[in-house]
Amino acid sequence: MNKNYKKASLLLFVTLMFFSINGNAQLDLPRGSQKAKVLQRIGITDISVSYSRPAVNDREVWGKLVPYGMNNLGFGTAEESPWRAGANENTIIKFTDDVKIEGQPLSAGRYGLHMIIHEDNKATVIFSKNYEAWGSYFYEPNEDALRVDVDTREIPHVEQLTYLFTEVSANSAMASLNWEKKQIPFKIEVDVSEIVLADIRHKLQNSPGFSRQTWEQAANYSLNNGGDLDEALGWIDATISGMFFSQKTFNNLSIKARILTKQGKTSEADAIMDEALGLATVFEVHAYGRQLIARGEKEKAMEVFKMNAKNNKGQWPVDYGLARAHSAMGNYKNAIKHLKIAAKRAPDQINKDAIATNLTKLEKGEDIN
Repeated sequence: MNKNYKKASLLLFVTLMFFSINGNAQLDLPRGSQKAKVLQRIGITDISVSYSRPAVNDREVWGKLVPYGMNNLGFGTAEESPWRAGANENTIIKFTDDVKIEGQPLSAGRYGLHMIIHEDNKATVIFSKNYEAWGSYFYEPNEDALRVDVDTREIPHVEQLTYLFTEVSANSAMASLNWEKKQIPFKIEVDVSEIVLADIRHKLQNSPGFSRQTWEQAANYSLNNGGDLDEALGWIDATISGMFFSQKTFNNLSIKARILTKQGKTSEADAIMDEALGLATVFEVHAYGRQLIARGEKEKAMEVFKMNAKNNKGQWPVDYGLARAHSAMGNYKNAIKHLKIAAKRAPDQINKDAIATNLTKLEKGEDIN
């Protein structure tokens, strides 16, 4: 190990410990390596990294300031230590739910984040159950919760050490340490649907469960995110004929119809949807007609838009719906006729502009759905 690094580490630690022990003499003063925290939410799971940010300051970082491999830092109980992945105290990473790191499971909680930097553009990222010790002077391998090996990347110069979350998707994000010209990335994945559904089950047993809308949201989420359809059906039935609510609305009936459709019970679903349409507003019918077009059910959409026009004569946006239906059927002449009527009834400039854009599309022979 580099003797100068060992001496500098010991001097720094002793100095810091001197000021820490003499608690009455402590002052809140600026630090050379400023504290920082970065947060990313994936689904409903929060992931945070709390760290200190050293600067390069024209120093040779990799292999010098941060030695390669495991090292004896000359203080503490650790015979060999990884890098603390920052400066000063432990770098701490926190997960509010269970996650996967590079495909490996890791339980919810706080972890001391350490890294072993290798010379071959690789690194080992360590998640230690001990997140309270100072740096890695007291690192113990038996406290590792997880180790993953990753490839490092060359990046443009970053003066102050920075953690970032990039490549964020509905179920994952790439966390990375970025310093000097090296990036150390590791992928974090979250089972969002299972975590959300578990949270839903818990909340339905507490105060949020005393709201009809909560049960509707629960059933709709489960329907659209791979949940148990029987469970979702039970949740939506609780809003329709349950002990507390027993109120039929377009929303809860239409959700039930979609659950039944997904279960293959199409005749039951059609009957429920017919009942739902009898309770719908002009806008709810319009939205349902658009859903039918999106599913490729053009003829059924035409029936729904015609029914809306019959039941809500002269109202906005029945002619807009008929224009969409005719456009979906390829009858652009009739679509233009109804769109011009809709333009006269549009309630605001935003809708007038949207109609004008769609008129231009129709005149060019383009579909507007």
